[in-house]
Amino acid sequence: PQYTTGTVTAFAPFDARADAEALRKAMKGIGTDEETVLTILTTRNNAQRQEIASAFKTLFGRDLVDDLKSELTGKFETLMVSLMRPAYIFDAHALKHAIKGAGTNEKVLTEILASRTPAEVQNIKQVYQQEYEASLEDKITGETSGHFQRLLVVLLQANRDPDVGVDEALVEQDAQVLFRAGELKWGTDEEKFITILGTRSVSHLRRVFDKYMTISGFQIEETIDRETSGDLERLLLAVVKCIRSVPAYFAETLYYSMKGAGTDDDTLIRVMVSRSEVDLLDIRREFRKNFAKSLYQMIQKDTSGDYRKALLLLCGGDDD
Repeated sequence: PQYTTGTVTAFAPFDARADAEALRKAMKGIGTDEETVLTILTTRNNAQRQEIASAFKTLFGRDLVDDLKSELTGKFETLMVSLMRPAYIFDAHALKHAIKGAGTNEKVLTEILASRTPAEVQNIKQVYQQEYEASLEDKITGETSGHFQRLLVVLLQANRDPDVGVDEALVEQDAQVLFRAGELKWGTDEEKFITILGTRSVSHLRRVFDKYMTISGFQIEETIDRETSGDLERLLLAVVKCIRSVPAYFAETLYYSMKGAGTDDDTLIRVMVSRSEVDLLDIRREFRKNFAKSLYQMIQKDTSGDYRKALLLLCGGDDD
């Protein structure tokens, strides 16, 4: 889909060579002019950043990403390098790093596979295969287990029903099946949840959630919370939240990445970068509505230095 609610759009008038020259000047010699680097990279869209990288190589025979890595440090470096990653490979790269080496980062698998559209998931699988010469599904099944693994595999099939008209009889039936599997049984029938949540259309499931509430007196999230635990619970909840509203899901993800002691910078960076050209304005609106403060204010309070400046530019403004 053509997303129109990103905070970062194509910069005009755009001159890739002038930007490349400004970046080279900012990083040449002693000390780095971080302000120039962050201003250019956060105000150009991803396609333009790729053109800048190519102009940089043409003009100076140097790799822009390598230069950023050698001149910058810490979270600021991570953010700038993430902005330079080609958009089409961003999710595949994040998944690759979530399943490599010791321990799997289930949070990343959950966030990406619960929130991306079927078309986006198909694309991620293709890119993963091309870039890493491996099957994403094989990699994920090798590192996960149980119902958590099964729901990930269902989501990876990217075969969710298309949104065409809602059959009220099937809504009623699905809601009853979920009710019996969740509330009425000792030990939840997780498989029913996996099949229904992983394959029905978005508009159908929104009606199912309403109907479920009518039948049971509970939000489906409450049942999932009570009846399941661990990685499976987090994935089921993420899927439900994304069915209800992807921007609201990301607003919550951003909120919890900064709430309390310490910041989960990896999540903050991943979401800000990956949604900046997609729906960050919608996410900001949901954030303001649900958390009594703006995303801008929370980033301001929770981060510092050039890292903060760059994140605030990506955020694109306050909502008060």
